[in-house]
Amino acid sequence: MLTGRRYRIGFTAEQAEYAEPVGDACRAVWNTGLEQRRAYRKRGAWINYQEQARQLADAKREHQWLAQAPGHCLQQTLMDLDRACRDHGTWRVRWRSGRRWSPSFRFPEGGKIAVERLNRRWARVKLPKFGWVRVRWSRALGGTIRPATVFRDGNKWYVSLLIEDGATTPQQHTHPAAAVGIDRGVAVAVATSGGELLDGEFITPGEAERIRRLQRQLARREKRSDRWKSTRKKLAALYARVRAGRKDFGAQTAETLTTGNALIVLEDLKTRDMTRTARGTCTEPGRNVGQKAGLNRAILDKGWYQFELALQSKARYTGTRIVKIDPAYTSQTCNACQHAASGSRESQARFRCVACGHSDHPDVNAARNILAAGLAVTGRGDFGGTRSVKRQPTTATVA
Repeated sequence: MLTGRRYRIGFTAEQAEYAEPVGDACRAVWNTGLEQRRAYRKRGAWINYQEQARQLADAKREHQWLAQAPGHCLQQTLMDLDRACRDHGTWRVRWRSGRRWSPSFRFPEGGKIAVERLNRRWARVKLPKFGWVRVRWSRALGGTIRPATVFRDGNKWYVSLLIEDGATTPQQHTHPAAAVGIDRGVAVAVATSGGELLDGEFITPGEAERIRRLQRQLARREKRSDRWKSTRKKLAALYARVRAGRKDFGAQTAETLTTGNALIVLEDLKTRDMTRTARGTCTEPGRNVGQKAGLNRAILDKGWYQFELALQSKARYTGTRIVKIDPAYTSQTCNACQHAASGSRESQARFRCVACGHSDHPDVNAARNILAAGLAVTGRGDFGGTRSVKRQPTTATVA
């Protein structure tokens, strides 16, 4: 099974100075290749990876800054662009902005990458054209190295090694009768059908105030000045810390839920569509733009999609099934009597059914509705043509 191992890099001054232009070269190759593909599509033609790779080899002879970057990294960038265009369409692939895109590049040949343990805390990784690079040894490899990706997060550099660990997905979960429904919210990150409310303080009030202060300082600085760059680095360090906390919460919560449940039911939420801006267009201005922006920030702050990815990754090792159901009316339906009414949701923190008077935490009530919907769908055999069709939902223990 393929899995990732992420290590923080301790670049020397020369290696750090070399890594930045390599990332810039890969970004330039991506943007130039995408522009070329769009120009071809306008003429009704198509250019593939082989032709762009040939032209890249010619460009490296003319431009020294391209020749200095590892050739395999540039070729891998074109391969990634080719796959993105085939999967999503040329016009839906995004540019890589120099202001927003963090430098990253991939070494596709794992056979050319070596790892040596130095001591309890440090090891070193041999990367083409970089030589030996020191890394913080946070965990064992546990498998064979495949591709390696070097990227910058905030002000720090990391290497992510793709590992073949030899593990396989179990045929049966250790708790085959256990099931749980999960509701993702903005007040509480994760609520389970068992009544658990799981949340984390991804950003403290002090950090939020410091971010606002640094943002005001950045707006007053002259762009590209030394003070402007210094303020940006401080902001990047804060944002990286917030992202790390959010990712850690998602990984630990996913580990707990997949270990204890053979079935996890989620709402099929389209996070990207839900967090689109409400600014509108020139002819049709948006409405309630400020409220929508606040909701978007609240959704993104809880890391809904990142948590879903963590669940899918952990489920491979436990044999847990991840089922998605339609989210319609799950927050308005009473789990006790199944009566659906918008008036039952009295507030963000209280649910009281207008029909039977049942009272519960709104997120827990929604999670129980999600679990019931998932058990009904899986009980009918809709998720597998080879399964026997059952007319009644299967019984399960609520986690």
